[in-house]
Amino acid sequence: MDKYLIRKPCTQDSSPQIRVNFNLENLPSDPGLRQKISFYHSNNHDEIRRHYLTKGPCQPVLNDFPLSYFSEKPHRFRSDWYIGRKWLEYNIDKDVAFCFYCYLFGRQDVDSHVGGVNSAHSQAIKNGEDLLKEKQHIQSVLVKQSNKYKHDYRVQLNVIVDCIRFLLCRGLAFRGHNESQGSMLQTDPKNCKLTYPEIQKDIVNIIASETSKAIIKDLDNGFFSILVDESKRFFGIVYVASTTALSLKCAIKCLLCEHNLSLSNLRGQGYDRTSNMQGDINGLKTLILKENKSAFYVHCFAHQLQLTLVAVAKNHINIAEFFMWLMLFKIHNLPKLKKYLENGVRRSGQEDGPSDQKVETRSIMRSILSFEFVFALHLMKNILRITNKLLQVMREDECESLLTEVSSFCTTHDISILNIDETFVVSGRSRRNTQQKTNLHHYCVELFYTVINMQLQELNNHFSEANTDFNSFVAFDKEKLIRLAKFYPSNFLGTDILALDSQLQNYIFDMRSNDFFLELQKVKRSFSAMKYIKNELRNRMGDRWMNDCLIVYIEKYVICSIDNETIMQRFQNMKTRIRQL
Repeated sequence: MDKYLIRKPCTQDSSPQIRVNFNLENLPSDPGLRQKISFYHSNNHDEIRRHYLTKGPCQPVLNDFPLSYFSEKPHRFRSDWYIGRKWLEYNIDKDVAFCFYCYLFGRQDVDSHVGGVNSAHSQAIKNGEDLLKEKQHIQSVLVKQSNKYKHDYRVQLNVIVDCIRFLLCRGLAFRGHNESQGSMLQTDPKNCKLTYPEIQKDIVNIIASETSKAIIKDLDNGFFSILVDESKRFFGIVYVASTTALSLKCAIKCLLCEHNLSLSNLRGQGYDRTSNMQGDINGLKTLILKENKSAFYVHCFAHQLQLTLVAVAKNHINIAEFFMWLMLFKIHNLPKLKKYLENGVRRSGQEDGPSDQKVETRSIMRSILSFEFVFALHLMKNILRITNKLLQVMREDECESLLTEVSSFCTTHDISILNIDETFVVSGRSRRNTQQKTNLHHYCVELFYTVINMQLQELNNHFSEANTDFNSFVAFDKEKLIRLAKFYPSNFLGTDILALDSQLQNYIFDMRSNDFFLELQKVKRSFSAMKYIKNELRNRMGDRWMNDCLIVYIEKYVICSIDNETIMQRFQNMKTRIRQL
């Protein structure tokens, strides 16, 4: 038979395909970073294409795209070119346009490829549309479904989405304490098919993605800032193998690109004071500033307050002791303590339980039912709720009023009140072995003035003048806001600055008289929400699962704008489903 056959020479293309390990969630959105579809095993091509088709093309919108020169004439890409071109993509770093569909189905460039209905480009678009049409899929054709069957499936899927909404908005567990990747992808041993955990995982991921899309839409291609560890709008948790500044910058760029955002529209960055984050040479803030000079760094406000609090607690024995007792009370969460207080058991000394619990309970009770604990409690409460300037006012005028406040609290809760003019005695020491001083000196000088001075010093160390200007919007200080605008000369020209005075005056008046604005609540910290979602009873969660649950929980009000039909249609398009809507 050999003499009748013409054998083809062996080429590299005829070699067996090698399986390439990949994770759909980690596939880059940036067309400049993607591997060719042919790089992956042929059995995975449609799965990867579906993933990209569901997410859509990468279309970042900038105020000023990079400038290039052709034939000595300046040219730049324009965001309005996306309109009516769902195939057009753009890479900022390379300043290159790509065709989304031609990438997915073979071609890599956009040179002269848009043609008639039979062009390679048109065929690529048709292939993409056909891939998402489940009714044309061979598995769907083989399974005949009646209208009643489709109706029942729609009802069931709609109920599943409602249940998942309910759990996500309340931060409740889906599968108990173990929601790791392995746990969520269990199989049915009879038919070896993935069961409901996979459906939950897909729908949660869709709801999280649609929530992020709604936030991006609300941003309306405007300027934005980023905060690490805390945010007004939560975008997600990103796993990084390394915490170097360069790795963190790459992770941030990838996250922004995934949502069609760019560093060039960044106007602020804030995180803690570690060297890899805010270092002046190779810190994250410096690397971003090299790429965008308008991305000014502002130290995370919450971190600054935390650092000042830690500094004061470490250097003042009374405040350190106060927080120690407070932490013990929180850790033990003594449920019987309130009962003891209400029933007067603290006076009689009658307590139940083992002797070690008696000692610990009595020790905590004795400490928190003291004038000194109450004074420290009210002092720190007042300090932590006011600003730097008000802290100075408090230092000058409010020691006497604080003593009155503490005495009133002690009277209400049946706690012994000290005579402020008597000699102060340290617990456990005789008066002969201590320096003679009055209670007034101890509480006003050694506690009140000393703690406030330490707090002011730490605040001044952590809050630079620039940081103060950037945080001034909270107080609606018009003069400082005008100074803030001058930090962005490319966005505010001289004439704009002149007009800004009257514009801000009108804006501030409108905001202060707006009932909706008055009802705005403080930003919830992402880490606080994380502790609620990933709690002791639910301590094993995969990274993607936790990320999706957090996005929806923190931004739960956004879900109201996302209907079930959108979620179900995207669920159907994610993969080839035998059952159809």
